[in-house]
Formats: sequence, C-alpha cells, structure tokens
Amino acid sequence: MKVKGGITVLIGELSRRTGVRAHQLRYYEAQGLLVPVRKASGYREYSDDDVLTVAQIRNLLEAGLSTQEIGFLQPCVTGTGPDLKPCPELLTALRARLQGLDEQIELLARSRKVLHDYIDATERHAPSR
Repeated sequence: MKVKGGITVLIGELSRRTGVRAHQLRYYEAQGLLVPVRKASGYREYSDDDVLTVAQIRNLLEAGLSTQEIGFLQPCVTGTGPDLKPCPELLTALRARLQGLDEQIELLARSRKVLHDYIDATERHAPSR
C-alpha cells in the first residue's frame, strides 16, 4: 500500500486544490498515474502527495507526453518543475518523444508551404476586381 503524507481529502477537494476536474483525476487513476487510498465506503482519499503528483502529471502533459509515457517516467519525477532524476532509459524515452515532435513540426511546415502554394496559385488565376 502506498504511504501517503499530509491531510487526506476527497476528490472534490483535490480537484479544487489542483484545478483539475474530478473526471480527469479519475482518468489519471484509471491510467495508473494517481493511486488514491480507498475508504471502506469506496470513496477515494487523497493526500498532499497527490496534489504534487497531479501537478507533475499536468506539467508532463503540457510537455506533450502521453499518459503512457508519463507512467513510464513517473518514478523519475521529483518536485513540481521539470526535475527528473536519472532513471534507466529516461533520456532515450525523452529523446524519442522530442524526435517525434520534430518530425511532426517538419510535416506541418511542409503542409503549410504546399497550402501557401495553392493559395498563391489560386490568387494568380482569380479575376481582378
């Protein structure tokens, strides 16, 4: 069982503290990123540690990582910023994600150029007013 620190709160309070909607918190739980303690009543209990975990998840999502990638990297995450401790294959995973983003950017740049070419060609053939 995961050891939790600080005062425990229910999902609504965690949502208020983090600015993340309850359904998103349940999604993080379903993805294995957030592991609340379950009360006998079935309610989820969260701690101050979970507030930090949600902040880390949000930051990694903002970096463009998938929840699957975050699950892989989560043991390496420390603090609220982009602080990662060296874990096996960490840099390989981050570099692979960066390469994927670079390839997407290149594809978008090519698509943008072709679209501009179509617009320019169409404007050249349009009747002048």
